[in-house]
Amino acid sequence: VQLQASGGGLVQAGGSLRLSCAASRRTVFDSVMGWFRQAPGKEREFVAAITWNGGTAYYADSMKGRFTISKDNDKNTVFLQMNSLKPEDTAAYYCAAARTITIIKTAPELWGQGTEVTVSS
Repeated sequence: VQLQASGGGLVQAGGSLRLSCAASRRTVFDSVMGWFRQAPGKEREFVAAITWNGGTAYYADSMKGRFTISKDNDKNTVFLQMNSLKPEDTAAYYCAAARTITIIKTAPELWGQGTEVTVSS
C-alpha cells in the first residue's frame, strides 16, 4: 500500500491550503487515516485523523477550529483543509494510516511521503 500526499506549497499567513493523501488500495492497516507534521528542529506531531467507516474525526487540541479532515471513500483519499494558516504551521506534513485511532496517534503502521507547507508572515 502506498500513501501519496500532495497539496503543499507556499501561502501567506491567514491563507488556506488543502492537502490530499491518496491510498493506492485499502487494507486492514488503514482503517484510520491521518496527518502528522514536523517543523524544522521539532518532533513530528499528530494533527488529525479520520476513520474510513463512519468518518469519525480526531484532532490535536491545537488544530481544532482551523483544520478539518475529510475523506472520499470512492477515491481512497483523505483531505486536510487548513484555514487561517500561521507561520508556525510551517512544516512537512505527512499522511499516515493504522488499524485504530490509538495506534495512529502513537505508532502509525503506514506512512506517506511528506508535503511541504510554508506559511509566510
